[in-house]
Amino acid sequence: MLTDDQLLRYSRQIMLPDIDIRGQEALQQAKVLIVGLGGLGSPVAMYLAAAGVGELVLVDDDKVELSNLQRQVIHHSSSVGVAKVDSAAQRIASINSDVQVQCVTHRLDRAELIDWLKKTHLVVDCSDNFATRYLLNSCCVEQNIPLVSGAAIRMEGQLLTVDPRVAGSPCYQCLYPSAGDDNLSCAESGVLAPVVGVIGSMQALEAIKVLTGVGETLVGRLMIFDGKNMQWQTMKLKADPNCPVCCAR
Repeated sequence: MLTDDQLLRYSRQIMLPDIDIRGQEALQQAKVLIVGLGGLGSPVAMYLAAAGVGELVLVDDDKVELSNLQRQVIHHSSSVGVAKVDSAAQRIASINSDVQVQCVTHRLDRAELIDWLKKTHLVVDCSDNFATRYLLNSCCVEQNIPLVSGAAIRMEGQLLTVDPRVAGSPCYQCLYPSAGDDNLSCAESGVLAPVVGVIGSMQALEAIKVLTGVGETLVGRLMIFDGKNMQWQTMKLKADPNCPVCCAR
């Protein structure tokens, strides 16, 4: 049950007919795993905390560096040298102390990730490498857990939602059968700060929609953002009948 203070805090969401008390309680009871507390993970973590998601599990093995501060807005100048998950946890506490936070300061192997997924309702992939994205996708499909995946570089971004609970829907590996150029990174190619904010905010919106069952999600669709020309494109995706991850489901 929501307290009087919570009813006031979330009143602007609760007054939305699609959310109402039922949706807010669903958020309060949800546990979300966020992988990566950088440019994408910053708005994801802050918006999900502000929206009242009950528990956040933060996973990142990096420490805050000065070059992160241009776009990783959950961290402060005083956070340089601090583990990103600890810095993010402090910021979340200042936003909404009702949110429970667990921090993981190392990369999860498959077995450990599956253990977390067994007690998680949704995963938000804010990582920056194909190896992690493939691992999250594979484990989420195996455990029947929805996954909201985002990526951003230069002035471009993209996002999609993988929901193994939807029969016949594609997974991340249907979109990218092979890793391609795994060396492409913001450190080498650069990124405009608001671009990761746009994609991260959209990931948070998708996560809230999945958790509350509101509206139409990006399952089976890839949304692409061109920040330079301020254009959005949406592409329909089909499940790959030969996908090694989801074709056997």
